[in-house]
Amino acid sequence: MDHPIEFFSEDVEFELNNPEQVAEWIASIVARHGQDLSNLTYIFCSDDYLHEINVEYLDHDTLTDIITFNNADEDGIIEGDVFISIDRVRDNAQDHGTAFEDELHRVIIHGVLHLLGFKDKTEAQEALMRKEEDSSLSLRKF
Repeated sequence: MDHPIEFFSEDVEFELNNPEQVAEWIASIVARHGQDLSNLTYIFCSDDYLHEINVEYLDHDTLTDIITFNNADEDGIIEGDVFISIDRVRDNAQDHGTAFEDELHRVIIHGVLHLLGFKDKTEAQEALMRKEEDSSLSLRKF
């Protein structure tokens, strides 16, 4: 099944494993939350690339694993660009003792959850975000 989800890499040599299955999983999470998927683009990049975006667009001079831009102009529609640093994901997986692919999937779905309205600025929001991430990860069929 085709979904309006695309995966690209910028500034890194990276290719997502099982892109069709990952897209199906993402689409199922969006549907589970009762929203419509319009267009979702993932850009896998380096720390340097994402740091430049963080400084230029968000005025944050820090490294991060993900930046999500919501491009939807109406409620209930999921449309956005999700930039993910492969360097950060790799380091975080090692720091947390998890497999790279599991950490990557957590970050991938984290971006979707932001587009679905979940936040992670407070401890309570962060706890709910982690619960939703875990729930979403448990639904992977690959």
